[in-house]
Amino acid sequence: MHPIEVLERYWNHSSFRPYQEEIITSVLEHEDTFALLPTGGGKSICFQIPALIQDGICIVISPLIALMKDQVNTLKQKGIKAIALTSGLSYTELDTKLDNCIYGNYKFLYLSPERLQQPIVQERIQQMRVNLIAVDEAHCISQWGNDFRPAYKNISMFRQIHPHVNCIALTATAKRDVIEDIIDNLDFINPKIYKASFSRPNIAYGVINTDDKLFQLQHILKTNQGASIVYVRNRRSTIEISNYLNAKGFASTFYHGGITNKEKQERLYQWTNEQKQIMVATTAFGMGIDKANVRNVIHFNLPESLENYYQEAGRAGRDGKPAKAIILKQAIDEDHLRNQFLSTLASVEFVKTVFNKLCNYFQIPYGEGENSLHQFDFKTFCSTYKLHPGITYNALLLLDRNAVISLNQHFNFRTKIQFVITNAALFQYLERHLQLNTIVKVLLRTYGGIFDYETKVNLNLIVQKTELSEKDVIAQLKQLEKDEIIELQIANTDSEITFLKPREDDITINPIAKTIKQQHTLKHQQIASVLSYVNNDTKCRNQQLLAYFGESSNEECGICSVCRKNTKGDKPSKTKVSDQILKALQNEALSSRQLLYKLECSEKELLESLSELIEIRKIKITNANTYSII
Repeated sequence: MHPIEVLERYWNHSSFRPYQEEIITSVLEHEDTFALLPTGGGKSICFQIPALIQDGICIVISPLIALMKDQVNTLKQKGIKAIALTSGLSYTELDTKLDNCIYGNYKFLYLSPERLQQPIVQERIQQMRVNLIAVDEAHCISQWGNDFRPAYKNISMFRQIHPHVNCIALTATAKRDVIEDIIDNLDFINPKIYKASFSRPNIAYGVINTDDKLFQLQHILKTNQGASIVYVRNRRSTIEISNYLNAKGFASTFYHGGITNKEKQERLYQWTNEQKQIMVATTAFGMGIDKANVRNVIHFNLPESLENYYQEAGRAGRDGKPAKAIILKQAIDEDHLRNQFLSTLASVEFVKTVFNKLCNYFQIPYGEGENSLHQFDFKTFCSTYKLHPGITYNALLLLDRNAVISLNQHFNFRTKIQFVITNAALFQYLERHLQLNTIVKVLLRTYGGIFDYETKVNLNLIVQKTELSEKDVIAQLKQLEKDEIIELQIANTDSEITFLKPREDDITINPIAKTIKQQHTLKHQQIASVLSYVNNDTKCRNQQLLAYFGESSNEECGICSVCRKNTKGDKPSKTKVSDQILKALQNEALSSRQLLYKLECSEKELLESLSELIEIRKIKITNANTYSII
């Protein structure tokens, strides 16, 4: 079967995107192939189509569990047999799935690089008729790549199991040194290299300096209407900003790792089917989601790296039509970025301390503990040993990434509540227990249906809404349970930890010390690059991003915030802005926000002109905090 026939049969497309056909041909000619395609460039098709054409099974190595599941579900919907070896599988389940891959005519086996270390996985893959090895997110193999995963280093050993099978490496973001590292580490022989340009000529990149991000957010969404993603730093912000936008008349919803799978599907459906215009989300959102008509991607906070920013911004304008990717920046944001990502870096000594405390916490003797599974309450652990939560969490992530432990965070609200009395009886009870009024009202207003069925409850959210301490919330819930008002199940852990190596204290950590130091250096470089990008308002933003990824361009994009500011016709003089203000105020008094909507100038230019007009007594500030002509 010809590749275009496979594309039409399974994907209902009649033509390939740039580079796809050349990459597919290279793979079918059994060449080791490197593909660097930008976000939305259709990387998965580059290995899926060759695998479908050839006899046998394709092994897909990916670090992203959520993306694995999405791709497997998508393939199954097309009638293609695929399996993912995700975390949490019992030995029997793993055994059965691997047998299915050998005898069940499956076309794709998705697994993490850590899975390759398991002897049972290596033994069974040896028995499979493998037609291709696909390494997704291949930048993870490089120590200088974003999100380095040491387990990726084992892929070259894995290739020895099937030495005659060619390999394709795919990534969306990799600098030149990282590309060379990938090719070297995967033991490629005369690889065919395909690199699409990082330029996205339809995306207008922008950085807006403002003291009022919420107002600027509204302004962007009103002036450039359409499907939008607003990226924020934490879960609480997704809820607060989505609620704010809804109150302002926008159709918004939110998405983060803490909502249930059912809620994720519902909200994704609402957004992809235009029922909700705006998705406010943490950066976990968007991977594997192919919505072509996103008009705005707005970063409410500074991104962690330009690699991440480029991927997230690239979710805009995949239909080729004009789109915007804008960062909102306050003066204090630079300190926030450094504090969040640099001041919480865990030193090698601190990682050793955390590993030692973990072993003591679970009473693991020296030389033992390998493959043991433990329920883990992060807050209690930090409190027990008086450890800084931010640095401790990063230390755990380092131990996880370096395959010392496996950290499985539940994030599925394992606390469950159901009211077991009638409405009337409840209000009679509250008349006698006034101190419980607040928590009951918060529960009823936050969780519809809590009278009818057992409901998963986010304790942190209840703590925030009641403004009580977590200890008081739990005490009041237990009082309601004791008085037979509710049925209550309280989770006593938020994670699971599996020890992948025996306890040998410093000897366990020393082999990864160099990697930890390298990752710290990389993080400092990434933060410096982000700050350089947002503060450089003299060079075209598209050129800045291209230069970061090693691509040069002599042409300015003409549409980014720098190009527009530098275009003579778009750069208003102070006199012009002042004239526009006076014209706008002729018939009515207006606030600075209302003026910004009406005028074509920046917030800084507006405020400077307003200050000057007040000084020369042409306008005044009214009692209602608006501006009017004197």
